[in-house]
Order: sequence, then structure tokens, then C-alpha cells
Amino acid sequence: MLQSYTRLVTWSVKHYFITVLIGFGIFAASIWSITLLPQGFLPAQDTARSLLAMELPPGSQLAYTEKVTEEIVARLRKRPEVKSIFVDGGRVPPGTLEVRRAALIINYTPKADRKITQRQLELEIGQELENVPDIRFWFLDENGLRAIALVVTGVDSNIVNNVASELATQMKRIPIVANVISETSLDRPELRIRPRAELAARLGVSTESLSQTIRVATIGDVGPALAKFDAGDRQVPIRVQLEDSARSDLQMLQQLRVPLGQRGERGGVPLSVVADIQLDQGPTSINRYDRERQATVAADLVGAAALGDATKMIEDLPVMKSLPKGVRVNKSGDAESLAELSDGFATAITAGLMMVYAVLVLLFGTFLQPITILFSLPLSIGGAIVALLLTGKQLTTPVWIGILMLMGIVTKNAIMLVEFAVEAIREGKKRDEAIIDAGMKRARPIVMTTIAMAAGMMPSALAIGAGGEFRSPMALAVIGGLVFSTVLSLVFVPAMFMMMDDLGAFIWRFGKLLLASHAESEPADHASDHKEPPAKGPPAVPPAMSPAAK
Repeated sequence: MLQSYTRLVTWSVKHYFITVLIGFGIFAASIWSITLLPQGFLPAQDTARSLLAMELPPGSQLAYTEKVTEEIVARLRKRPEVKSIFVDGGRVPPGTLEVRRAALIINYTPKADRKITQRQLELEIGQELENVPDIRFWFLDENGLRAIALVVTGVDSNIVNNVASELATQMKRIPIVANVISETSLDRPELRIRPRAELAARLGVSTESLSQTIRVATIGDVGPALAKFDAGDRQVPIRVQLEDSARSDLQMLQQLRVPLGQRGERGGVPLSVVADIQLDQGPTSINRYDRERQATVAADLVGAAALGDATKMIEDLPVMKSLPKGVRVNKSGDAESLAELSDGFATAITAGLMMVYAVLVLLFGTFLQPITILFSLPLSIGGAIVALLLTGKQLTTPVWIGILMLMGIVTKNAIMLVEFAVEAIREGKKRDEAIIDAGMKRARPIVMTTIAMAAGMMPSALAIGAGGEFRSPMALAVIGGLVFSTVLSLVFVPAMFMMMDDLGAFIWRFGKLLLASHAESEPADHASDHKEPPAKGPPAVPPAMSPAAK
């Protein structure tokens, strides 16, 4: 193998211009190959735990929420993969408090004891819950977010809700998107009381006394104003309010007594005298995003689908092409983080290359030969992409971290070659013999270190242990980049070294010519400035010249 490599590196050094052109072609193909990978934010991980959020119809009471969740828990406990379930009633991450909502934390057996993955389990659970009436459910990640989240914003809430509903309808046609839910402001039954301002003012009923009467009767008085029952070692607050059945009885509510005057010294009048009371429907809450009305459209990914592919399909939907004036659709959750990730890592990689180049300039004392070393960096990207394509991985955050690591690891091969060649040239060797000898003598340690690093990362690449799904893409990218860069660096770096040396020699000769011409022009100009004026009189007779001179 070493003899074959010697013949190959000798040919690349003699035909270094063609070799460098081939290297630039491989570099361009490596950059283009990034587009072949599906993009995502984080790889799907098997943490042996799922967070299931569910929502009941508006107006549901806490008792009904508890009943439905208990039925669902009884169904899920029949699965052998489910170890335990914890129900958090009245709340859904990231902190939405409402009695008709609940969150179920489902703990599975370790993935080594299961035949199916966590993602497959979630799909089967979702198919089973489709038979439960009057509920909406979705799965959340460890941060309480869904895989796809889009925020529709605008000034008019009705237009925003209509756009969100249409967007959700069209998203359901995308094959890699499932469980699409438009989280608009749902209306629920409410008691609406409109004061008769003029009549209340004539009777001396203030807005404060009216609101206090309604509050005490429906939800009870505030904590500091409650009477206390002395239980010996502690005081128990006593909250007095109407029964649940009385709150929906209009006649009962109409007969509530509202005090006249500041302290009710003039008695009271029925509530129906100073206000209109009716049962109606209204939004449970008004949500805003950037101070505008908003509605969220969220969905899950099917199987191992990529977030980048789903986002591109959503952007190509007809509703996204013809949004009403003043309405915008903003990315949220992982889609927003993915967009920020691309910009952030582009800045990090650029800054890393500048730092590597600055350090190499200080070490080598020249500005050209560090470019030879940096030439090995883009060659490693193609190897990382090929490794991910062969294993079916996505371009996620761990992959970007692995590529960032390659910026520091890959340069060591080229440094070993260039430094050995520079030292040989200083000792009097010809440059082509020096770089060929450097390749022959440094090939073995370069290959040995590459094999050692690849072997050390193999357990991570095989996703062994808990959380291995996060480490596997990063290790595969580093292994592929190391192997690919090692093979190509041993061939292309010597050729690039020759080209940079020729470029340095040309710049040196060009600089010397500029300095020489500048030095010659300065004395001539100085002499012309101090030349004596010609003498007056007839011109001098030139000496006799030969026919050739004439």
C-alpha cells in the first residue's frame, strides 16, 4: 500500500495543477452534497418517556377531565411496554392552566427490553386514542414543544382564526405531517353581565359594589377578606359561594342583592334591576404574539420524517402564497430554532477558520502555506455527508457540532506533511523530493491516528446506551470526515503545497521587480531635477559615427 501511495503522490506532485483542479471539484461536490441531506433540529431520541397532552371540549368540568384521563390510563396500562403513567390534570406544558386540559407522562420499559421504538409506540398510542370521543391530543418533546409549530398573527382575530383553520386543513394533506391541530381561541359558556350605567348611577350603585357582589356569589371573596375558622394550631379560611347548579340558574342570579350606597346603608336592589344578565359564549383567553392576535397551528412528524422537508412543503401550500393583508405566519418551536441554528453555525465555522488560519500564520511565519493546510478542511465535509447518507441520518444539531470539531481535528494531517516538507527544504532538499518524502514518511502515523480516533468513536456511532441517538450522527460525521479527509489530504495537500510554493515565488519575483523599478526611477528623477541648463550658441558637432551607428 505504501508503494502504491508513493507512485500516486509522485504523479500528483508532477501534475499538481490537474490534481488541485480535481480537489476543487471534490470540494464543490462536497458543498453541494449538503443539499442531499434532510434537515432537522434534533434527532429522534428514545428516552423511554413520552409526554401526551390532551384537551376536552370547552365547558368541561374537572371531574369529567379526571374521568376521561382515567379511562385513557386504563387503556394504556394494558400495553406491556408501559411501565407507569402520571396524570397532571388541569395543565398542559408549557404552563397553560385550564380544567379541561391534562398532561400524561408515560414511562416505558428500557429500549433494550422493547421490540419497537418510542416513536413507533407513540404512533400506535395515537391510533388507539382516535377512538376516544370529544378529545384532542398531541405529543410533546422534552421541552414541552411540538415538532412543528406555526404562529399566525394579525390585527383581526377573526381573520387570524380563519387563516389558521385553512392552514391546518391544507397541512393535513401533507403525507409526512400528522395530528394537525389549530389552537385558536375556543369559545366556552360564560355568564355575561352588562351594567345599566345610567340607572345604577341614579340609584347610587357603584361599579365596585356591583363587581364585588358578582365575584363573591360566583367564585367567592378574595383571600385576605375571607373569614377564618380557628382550628387551634391553624386558621382555615371560609369561602362562601353559590353552588355550581345555581350559577347556571338565571333566576337565582337575577335575585342577587346589590347594596345601595357605599356601605349598603340604604338597603339593596336585585341584580336584574341594575344589569342585564344572559348566558353566552366567549373566548377562554386572548393570546398575543408581538402584541398582535395570534393562533397556533401545530403538528407532529410521521415516523423519521425530516423537519426541513415538512417546513418546505408547508411553505409551498396555497394558503401561504396568498395571505391576507396584515397577516403573517411565523415559525416557532424547533422550526425557529433550526433557522437560527444554520445562521449561528455559519458564523461559528467562519470564525473557527479565521482562528485556525491566524494560528498557522504565526506558527509557519508565512501567509501562503497555511492555505495549503486549510485546503484539507472542505475535503472532510464530503466524507461526513457520505457517512450520513449511507446510514440514513439527518443533518441535525449534533452533525453541525461534529463538523465544527472537524475544523480542529482534520488540520493535524496537513500540518504534519507541510511541516516535514518545510524542514527538509531548509536542509537543502528540492521541494518536490521534500514533499514526496514527507508523504512517504508521514503516511503511516497519519493513518494510525485516524484509525485510532475512528475506533474510539465507534461505540457512539452505534448509538449504544441511553441517549445514543443524539451522539450517533455526530460520531458518524466525524468518522466519515476523518477517513475521507485523510485519504484525500495525502494526495491533494502535496499538490497544493507545490502550487502555493510557486505562487509565493511568483509574488516574490514580482515584488522584487516592483522594488527595482521604483529604485531606478528615483535617481533618474533626482538627476533630472538638478540638470544644468544647456549653453547658448551653436550646437556641438557630434563625433564621427560608423555607417552602422548612423
